[in-house]
Amino acid sequence: MRYVSTRGQAPALTFEEAMLTGLAHDGGLYVPAEVPVMGAAEISALAGLSYEEAAFRVMRPFIGESLADETLQRLVARAYRGFGHAARAPLVQLGANHFLLELFHGPTLAFKDFAMQLIGQLFQETLARRGQRVTIVGATSGDTGSAAIEAFRGLPNVDVFILFPEGRISEVQRRQMTTPTEDNVHALALAGDFDDCQARLKDMFNDHAFRDEVALAGVNSINWARVLAQVVYYFTAAVALGAPQRAVNFTVPTGNFGDIYAGSIARRMGLPIGRLVIATNLNDILHRALESGVYETRGVTPSISPSMDIQVSSNFERALFDAYGRDGAAVGQLMDELRDTGRFTISQGALETLREIFASGRASEEETRAEIARSFRETGRILCPHSAVGVKVARAHLGATPMVTLATAHPAKFPDAAEAACGTRPALPPRMADLFARPERLTRVANDLGALQALIRERRRR
Repeated sequence: MRYVSTRGQAPALTFEEAMLTGLAHDGGLYVPAEVPVMGAAEISALAGLSYEEAAFRVMRPFIGESLADETLQRLVARAYRGFGHAARAPLVQLGANHFLLELFHGPTLAFKDFAMQLIGQLFQETLARRGQRVTIVGATSGDTGSAAIEAFRGLPNVDVFILFPEGRISEVQRRQMTTPTEDNVHALALAGDFDDCQARLKDMFNDHAFRDEVALAGVNSINWARVLAQVVYYFTAAVALGAPQRAVNFTVPTGNFGDIYAGSIARRMGLPIGRLVIATNLNDILHRALESGVYETRGVTPSISPSMDIQVSSNFERALFDAYGRDGAAVGQLMDELRDTGRFTISQGALETLREIFASGRASEEETRAEIARSFRETGRILCPHSAVGVKVARAHLGATPMVTLATAHPAKFPDAAEAACGTRPALPPRMADLFARPERLTRVANDLGALQALIRERRRR
């Protein structure tokens, strides 16, 4: 199994190399040269398996010779043993043909745990075997950072620096990043928004001298291993609802496009997904792009669903690469236009290809609050604001095909928004009940590449 860059100018890598590299040296993102297909019998055979066994079977073809079967099975088992639900990703029914996939039973109460807990194990295994160390730098709009810190805290071969936009994430999200005490993890509050954090991250990766000096690695959703881990729960949910004998639709609240891109990989593998519905909040660049064919940034407006407050959706580049027939030069030109002008126009052929797979919708702040209130009133279930965006958009796309909406975070991560909408404050699970009593440790940093690089050089362990 080989991995190629979406911009076509970087060498093909193995799974292990692509995982450790993160962003390709030409600025592109790694994708598999070919997507392996699972036959109907293989998909049917996933029914009744543990989540861990299903994960092994779905991911195994993508990993090639990088890991032995028994090693991968051991790492998968270790990754998910700390989840708070035996099913790991349980389905609950919301209404006729509408189901919620609860992805918040991991250690940081967000869907990012599915990928990050596994990638932490993969990194440590690979680095220990190679006798290497890496410096992981990530940017987060809330959940990726806490999941990364939780996954890598205390690991001997890794230092972690997470950039988050100061004042633009929830208090629970911040405290999950700032309360771990291990000296290999660092929470950096950047003066700016998430797009600023993501831009500085890309700047560091594109400074090849710095990248090599500190052995820089990335675990944002630009990392292919992150996407791969998220493919699994599309299979487990669809099989539970009758796949491959019948199709299933999915609605995904998304800002950076990684979670829904994983669904498109599952579809290409042979899972009978009818439509993948992109659910956006008021920062609706993905919805606008799919409707108009023009991808245009307009600045980030803070919302009650902060993990979706994004205007530069990194993983959309992967979908464009597929839609443009894997023409890396064409994708590189689009990304140059975005960098220089803040916009680009999708060709008619590529737009039609995207629309064959994806639909989209948008939820305003008022609609999101109303959805939280409606869900609580009708079902007694409190939704986090991101999940509420997904449910609201999904209800416009319900039909004869079962619809699964991804519930991406526990409502207790956003208690103020939930309480304001439905009048009830969601409680943290018992294992996190003392979160607000724990001392915090963070560093405030300027939105400046040189200052960030100096800080990382100073604090990383040798």
